[in-house]
Amino acid sequence: MSSSTPAPSTAKPTASPWIPLAVVVLLAIAATVILRMPPAGAPWSQGYDPLGSWLISTIVASIPVIVLLGALASTKVPAHWSAVLGLSAAMIVAIFAFHMPGRMAAATMVYGAGYGLLPIGWIIINVIFLYNLTVVTGRFEVMQHSLMNVTQDRRLQLLLIAFCFGAFFEGASGFGTPVAVTATILIGLGFRPLEASGLSLIANTAPVAYGALGTPILGLKGVTGISEMVLGAQVGRILPFFSLLVPFWLIVAFVGWSDMFEIWPAIAVAGICFAIPQYLMSNFHGPWLVDIVAAVISMAALITFMKFWKPKRVWRFPGEGENVGHDPNRYTGGEVFRAWLPWIVLSVCVFIWGTPQAKTFLDKLSAPKFAVHGLDKMVLRVPPVVPAPAKEAAVFVLSWLSATGSGIFIASILAGLIMGLSLPKLIRNYGTTLMKVRYSLLTISAMMAIGFLTRYGGLDATMGLAFARTGMLYPFFGTMLGWLGVALTGSDTASNVLFGSLQKISAQQLNLSPTLMCAANSAGGVMGKMIDAQSIVVASTATEWYGHEGKILRYVFFHSIALAALVGIVVTLEAYVYPFTKLVIR
Repeated sequence: MSSSTPAPSTAKPTASPWIPLAVVVLLAIAATVILRMPPAGAPWSQGYDPLGSWLISTIVASIPVIVLLGALASTKVPAHWSAVLGLSAAMIVAIFAFHMPGRMAAATMVYGAGYGLLPIGWIIINVIFLYNLTVVTGRFEVMQHSLMNVTQDRRLQLLLIAFCFGAFFEGASGFGTPVAVTATILIGLGFRPLEASGLSLIANTAPVAYGALGTPILGLKGVTGISEMVLGAQVGRILPFFSLLVPFWLIVAFVGWSDMFEIWPAIAVAGICFAIPQYLMSNFHGPWLVDIVAAVISMAALITFMKFWKPKRVWRFPGEGENVGHDPNRYTGGEVFRAWLPWIVLSVCVFIWGTPQAKTFLDKLSAPKFAVHGLDKMVLRVPPVVPAPAKEAAVFVLSWLSATGSGIFIASILAGLIMGLSLPKLIRNYGTTLMKVRYSLLTISAMMAIGFLTRYGGLDATMGLAFARTGMLYPFFGTMLGWLGVALTGSDTASNVLFGSLQKISAQQLNLSPTLMCAANSAGGVMGKMIDAQSIVVASTATEWYGHEGKILRYVFFHSIALAALVGIVVTLEAYVYPFTKLVIR
């Protein structure tokens, strides 16, 4: 790490003493009320206007989100307490305002918390574990020097790692993996924690709609009945504009406009070489390999371009001397290869674990399914959110072998053995990693519980229906609905499943293209990825900047809103303005 860059702080801001007491009291009251309620005997139908006024119902439905984000943005409330406060608010609103049966709400909370641990928390633990192994063996220092020899310019390092390398991991696995990996590498290279966290979040946008081998598009197909080929192609007629824009945006957010213009040729190479393959793969192949192919081409093009082109001025951190880490003869080619080998192993394992064939095979070996008692098929989602009343499934799949985190864990063990670590040392390092991420695991579990409560309680649909009231402006606000869905759930897939049917129904009622608006949900959702609480906690954990989640949220919030609004403008142009309307698949 650069000597001019302060080490990440692991200190946690001390919360006001009333917060733990207030939370305990609220949870005790909620538990008492829940236990006194009879279990639901028949399926419970969601109500989307429980207070008799859509405006008041929408405001009340948004209370958990306001509490969570407000507490996160505060400098006095740690992330784990912010999450618990938001969860308490979600329980109260779901039970008392939306009339969700108490025991059902409790089952939903447990279901969401379990999903927060597997697969999300399982990914974070193992990425940090691998990083720690490379640090203690000295391999990360060698990798750091190899990157410095490719380019000492911090702007180009950021472009290569956060945008290109991160897009590959998004395409292969998604679910927080790219932010965890890229933020970890950036902090090791000397980037300040806020920069490593926030910039990794900004970079992880344009690839999200095709993340995890096209999973968000497949989820959208499942609730809309529109072919994944058509949906993927339509998204591919929206996002390439932003695949070109985001690299420029990323560097401006880092160093400003004037310093960005010094390296615009390299940024253009990275963006164009990502955007064009993204369009071609999505329109002529399918949604599965879009990000992986585009990321590999973009990365190779950028590295090749930098062999023939150099910026006039090498941008370094303030106080950082010239030629820091630039010593081509310090390490042999074999040493550099061995330093990158753990990350190569990780890439291969993540890619294998992401393929449908591997997931199917591993799930057959061991993936027990548990229907959540008192919740599975006990919640009815009703029109106008869905065409006809539909029971919501609630099945927890303990896919401990096929989970992406398991692939990362195996990659970490293999890498550790390759690096010469004994089994006792691996176990000790894993224990150290668990201690580091314990607060983050609590935070993510509570945040996922909030997301599940908003879904099963109908709070999300109430907010979504408010967007659907915007008439001619719906192409813009429908796009923002996708943004809201990802901000709430932390997943473009979940947002597509939640709002895909609503988008289709609203588009048909307004004589808009259902394909365009369903694709807009996914394309708009990618910009919500940087502010969802789950991603922020992943970033703060990867950079070991615990307790500063509010600073990260404030750092990325404007970027998220602005980019989502730009997506909404592009969708509106495609809906109404020639020649953009030619891009819509009829």
